[in-house]
Amino acid sequence: MTSTASSTDTRQEQSPLEQRQTWQHRLRRFGHRTSAVRGDVRDRLVPPYAEPSGRLWKTLGVPPLLADRLVRWSGWGGPLLVTLVAGVLRFWNLGHPKAVIFDETYYAKDAWALVHRGFEVNWDKEVNRLILDSGGNVPIPTDAAYVVHPPVGKYVIGLGELIFGFDPFGWRFMTALLGTLSVLMLCRIGRRLFRSTFLGCLAGALMAVDGLHFVMSRTALLDGVLMFFVLAAFGCLLIDRDKARAKLAAALPVDADGRAHPDVDVAENTRIGFRPWRLAAGLMLGLAIGTKWNGLYIMAAFCVMSVLWDVGARRVAGAARPRLAVLKRDLGWAFLSTVPVAVFTYFASWIGWILSATDGSGGYYRDWATRDGRTSDWAWLFPDWWRSLWHYENQVYEFHVGLSSPHTYESNPWSWIVAGRPVSYFYESPAPGVDGCPVDAGEKCAQEVLAIGTPMLWWVGCLALLYVLWRWAFRRDWRAGAIACGIAAGYVPWFFYQERTIFYFYAIVFVPFLCLAVAMLLGAVVGPPRSSDTRRVAGATAAGVLTLLIVWNFIYFWPIYTGTPIPIDDWRSRMWLDTWV
Repeated sequence: MTSTASSTDTRQEQSPLEQRQTWQHRLRRFGHRTSAVRGDVRDRLVPPYAEPSGRLWKTLGVPPLLADRLVRWSGWGGPLLVTLVAGVLRFWNLGHPKAVIFDETYYAKDAWALVHRGFEVNWDKEVNRLILDSGGNVPIPTDAAYVVHPPVGKYVIGLGELIFGFDPFGWRFMTALLGTLSVLMLCRIGRRLFRSTFLGCLAGALMAVDGLHFVMSRTALLDGVLMFFVLAAFGCLLIDRDKARAKLAAALPVDADGRAHPDVDVAENTRIGFRPWRLAAGLMLGLAIGTKWNGLYIMAAFCVMSVLWDVGARRVAGAARPRLAVLKRDLGWAFLSTVPVAVFTYFASWIGWILSATDGSGGYYRDWATRDGRTSDWAWLFPDWWRSLWHYENQVYEFHVGLSSPHTYESNPWSWIVAGRPVSYFYESPAPGVDGCPVDAGEKCAQEVLAIGTPMLWWVGCLALLYVLWRWAFRRDWRAGAIACGIAAGYVPWFFYQERTIFYFYAIVFVPFLCLAVAMLLGAVVGPPRSSDTRRVAGATAAGVLTLLIVWNFIYFWPIYTGTPIPIDDWRSRMWLDTWV
């Protein structure tokens, strides 16, 4: 995923230059372009941020001094404004519906037990109504429960419960907070990725009005927490990329005109030094894996991506053998600063279970090593908690790969990208005049919380995905490659488990990258800065219309995102596909 093309022609009778020209010539019909080295190589290593033209400020009647301040403030002001809107939407009436919806029946109670006992427990099947009626004032059982997901996401949910109580608002608070903060992160990530505050804020705004992200932000499930940590890890790696390239750029020789030029010795031998953002990425990836195991696939993809970024940086800086240079200078530290950190973080997340009693009153399987696990000759090499946890994880793995119980809302991953089979988290049919149903509703009302992405956004996202794949393959645009990597890491692994019971809402993990793809497509529709005024106006109009249609679509589906009672005919009009029912 570097910014330059690489040859795949294996013929040996031609020189490398001739092979490269022939390969490029064959792909020109698909839009392949080569990037000639011009000007200061530092601008290729660390491109400057785009700024609005003076003509725009003049047209708007903004004085130059004020325009300069707006540009300086917009880097944070724009993202914060988008985040404010997203936060208001997500926290508004967060405790509604006052019910334990969908898998909250597991995670809300597991979270409450974790923050009080350090491990999950078995709850009575009828306890949900008691929790709601008593405001959460219920005794916590002591019998350990067998659960199939690591504890990080439940600790996050439990933090909100500790602050605000064991009720719907309390157990949804942290997912709403992380959902809101993820919008801020995406704005800043998009700004850094595209070098454009406008496109960064556009990506964040699109995610703010995505129905799946919205519903998951208002529901105490683990997948929204996973999405937050994955996005945070991507952001950390993106910052690390910029800082590493800036160090390479600073080490390059400068000519009499003050321009830096590629240098083989500098590019191949410069040590980047301490890279704290990679350590932060390792921490975030460890928290992601500690939330749900599919974070492992994402960690593998992100590690490969970051190494390829290093190869690209050294190539641009002038390395004759960039892969070998990365192998010598970067690869070892890249591994040590991510994988071991992630593994340590994962095991640290089990500290409550590890410290629980081993006499049968602690966490599930916590006593396995002392009770049944001394049959191996090598048992003495590992502590009891390690062997018990290993056995527990092995049992969980067998559960996950063998899960095939039919479910009404299960779906095949092929349908996810077009929002083919959403998941109904909550549904009731109040009579007219009851529970908010309008008196003149007629037959009855429908009150539903449907986990479905904003259809217009996802359908445009299909085109955007094709665009970024083309952009990466034929224009060698590293930004498109990074977006494609984020989508593939969260999406492709599920195709290997098509016989397993899986759900559309798992797609939340790649929603931020889908929004980045749509923002990139809309930026291309607007056109490059060098385009004529006519082209830019036409492009901006088309992009604006698409964006407004997406916003309208979110508003139209608002009642079925929030559980607002609406007449049954209005509900039917929103069921655009038969598979949505």
